[in-house]
Amino acid sequence: MQLRPSRLSLLAIATLAVFTVWITWRAKALESGLEGGDETAALLHKPAPEFNLTSLDGSSVSLAEFRGKKKVVITYWASWCGPCRLEMPTLRAFYNRMHKEDSKFEFLAISIDDDRDPAERYAAQSKLPFPVLLDSAQTASAAYGVNAIPATFVVDENGTVIYAHTGLEPAMEIVLARELGIKNYKPAMGVPNADAGH
Repeated sequence: MQLRPSRLSLLAIATLAVFTVWITWRAKALESGLEGGDETAALLHKPAPEFNLTSLDGSSVSLAEFRGKKKVVITYWASWCGPCRLEMPTLRAFYNRMHKEDSKFEFLAISIDDDRDPAERYAAQSKLPFPVLLDSAQTASAAYGVNAIPATFVVDENGTVIYAHTGLEPAMEIVLARELGIKNYKPAMGVPNADAGH
């Protein structure tokens, strides 16, 4: 006697097959994007694209307001992004340790979340000390060639991109200290990573 698979079993197998094809295609697309070169790196040593975005507190923030005054660390992220949740505590800890009222740098965390609420909730839960800007239309991220997150840029006082990186950077503190000109920087040991599980 031969057993015939149920309709539910056939549906589950078909769904699994479709998902397998899709995930393989997506992985290949990401891999070819990485092999083909990071679009963000194309901005190195070039003028940073201007943007004017609304922050969570309702104020308008533009890159131009820092020109001639401060370096700017720009990080593109989203509340649903796992690697972003791993990196954000490092950025927060670095900023809390190194940023003073008269610092020659500022951080701008640009959320590409479709809706304001998840970004606002994450920023509040994580106690992000730097401005969080909303780019739900993804105009700024498109101008920067961001096709994966987290993506981090450092723009110097003249408005030139001096650092660009896509993906989680395990040595982010050291990179930031170097790019921001902080001498004799010693990374914090045991930076809590509580945000990763939210």
